[in-house]
Amino acid sequence: VQLQASGGGLVQAGDSLRLSCVVSGRPARSYGIAWFRQAPGKEREFVAAIRWNGGNTAYAESTKGRFTIARDNARNTVYLQMNSLKPEDTAVYYCAAKRGIIVSSMRRSDQYNYWGQGTQVTVSS
Repeated sequence: VQLQASGGGLVQAGDSLRLSCVVSGRPARSYGIAWFRQAPGKEREFVAAIRWNGGNTAYAESTKGRFTIARDNARNTVYLQMNSLKPEDTAVYYCAAKRGIIVSSMRRSDQYNYWGQGTQVTVSS
C-alpha cells in the first residue's frame, strides 16, 4: 500500500486548506486512514481518522469543529478539510493507513503500518 499526501501550503490565519491522501496498491475501502502532524521540535500528534466505511470518525480536541475528515472510496482518496486555520496548526501532515483498524485504536500512531511522505502546512499570523 502506498499513500500520497498533498494539498499543503502557506496560508494566513483563518484560511482553509484541503489535504488529500491517495491510496494505491490496494483498494482503499479496506483501510482505516488517519492524519497525524508533526511540528518542529514536537512529537507527532493525532489529528483525525476515519474507518474503512466512513461510519466512524475521530478528531483531536484541538481540531474538532474546524477540521473534517471524509473519504471517497471510489477515488481511493481521503480528504482533510481544514477551516479556521491557526498558526499552531503549522506542521508536516502525514496520512497513515491500517487495514481493518478498530475504533479504540484509531488515535494511536503505532497502530498504523503504512505512511505517506507528508505535506507541509504553514499558517502565518
